[in-house]
Amino acid sequence: MDKNTYQHWSETKYLKDLVTNPLIEVGDYSYFSGYYDHQNFEDGCVRYHWGDDASRALFNPQAEFGWQLDRLIIGRYVCIASGVVILMGGNHNHHSDWISAYPFPEQIAASYEPKGDTIIEDGAWLGMRALIMPGVHIGQGAIIAAGAVVVKDVPAYAVVGGNPARILKSRFTPADIETLQAIDWYHWPIEKVQAAQSILASHSVADLQQFHENY
Repeated sequence: MDKNTYQHWSETKYLKDLVTNPLIEVGDYSYFSGYYDHQNFEDGCVRYHWGDDASRALFNPQAEFGWQLDRLIIGRYVCIASGVVILMGGNHNHHSDWISAYPFPEQIAASYEPKGDTIIEDGAWLGMRALIMPGVHIGQGAIIAAGAVVVKDVPAYAVVGGNPARILKSRFTPADIETLQAIDWYHWPIEKVQAAQSILASHSVADLQQFHENY
């Protein structure tokens, strides 16, 4: 069975088992749920991003044009729902400041403009059919609502939604967010994470901090 084929909506696949593109960096335990829309992660969820097997066989913009291509960096414990689209660098040849936004083939080599790396930090959750625009930085523990169009950076532990996406609320108080970032449980050894699961499945940041200090 193809590694990108899903048998049921409840099935998820770890990104580390799917990614071959050297310009995509993924952390442990991050997963993609691609059953609906039958998406291939590297050529469906991630779009216009050179570096997967198929695009490498077609052309090499780094060697041919000297382009410095943007990277996609995904942290640990990230949840990506079915239908999510992460736009990357392959379509950065349309210039709104030029007379014509049409990408004439003769101008392709000179037209590319990097947008910067797209970064999705540890513990973020991208809801169904969210659209992430190039160069966006999504903070630790942020939640992107279904159908949101994310055009700018998202703070840690914020919940955003809409088009364009705006902050709907924060998951925790500023003090609790500071504590969570300092504890950084996403990088604990898996044995410690497993021991703390009952607390991680609660809203008590204080209990997690106490566990961390006593562990």
